[in-house]
Amino acid sequence: MAESPPSAEPHPGLIRRFWPVIGLIVLAGGIYAALGRNGISLEALIDHRLAIDELVRNHRVAAVLAFLALYIAVVVASVPGATVLTLTGGFLFGLVTGGLAAVVGATIGATLIFLVARSAVGESLLRKAGPRAAKLAQGFRDDAFSYLLFLRLVPAFPFFLVNLVPAFAGVRLGPFVAATAIGIIPASFVYAFAGTGLDSIISSQNATFRECRAAGRADCAVTFNAWDVLTPHLLLAMLALGLLALLPVVVKRLRARPRASS
Repeated sequence: MAESPPSAEPHPGLIRRFWPVIGLIVLAGGIYAALGRNGISLEALIDHRLAIDELVRNHRVAAVLAFLALYIAVVVASVPGATVLTLTGGFLFGLVTGGLAAVVGATIGATLIFLVARSAVGESLLRKAGPRAAKLAQGFRDDAFSYLLFLRLVPAFPFFLVNLVPAFAGVRLGPFVAATAIGIIPASFVYAFAGTGLDSIISSQNATFRECRAAGRADCAVTFNAWDVLTPHLLLAMLALGLLALLPVVVKRLRARPRASS
């Protein structure tokens, strides 16, 4: 009896594994299409200023929830503009509410990316990477909280990349969520605090921006440099906090050295 040819249909388990990734791609495409060419920007805030102010004034809770949902979607889809959103949160809701909304939104968005990456390709990628990569991943897992806290506190590492590396290394969900939530607090509240003074920046540039628009130019923009907020002193403070987060790892290694030599 002749054997039947292998089925060309994809394995059901493979489909189940990758459908969240497909969902993220569709979400990202939808957000890019909805936001248009400029994406999340201060120009968009100026264009819709009156409607946004009215929503916040009359429906504050709904406005905060809408802001939170938008923040999560932007983080999940890795759309540029999370910094502007954090500034906007401070501008619209004040330091405490705006900062907390940014922390919660970024943490939930990062966790969703982490879960999708871990379930889709994390374990299989680690198995195929070889024994050396597996050993490095094990070291990362052993001190996941400290390493992740360092990566979150120091704003030199891309947020999206820091969501993926722990997933590929097989880090547990608990340490990932805890380190992410704690590690993004300083920068979130710094930007939210800067956002409380955003009205003066918009007011000072509003006339020039309107004139540019009226002239039909396509390069009209409101200028804001994020590095003006993250001053060298503040960056050094965040770096110091990051190094402090690594202190338990250093102590653990120093304690393990005499045992290995004995």
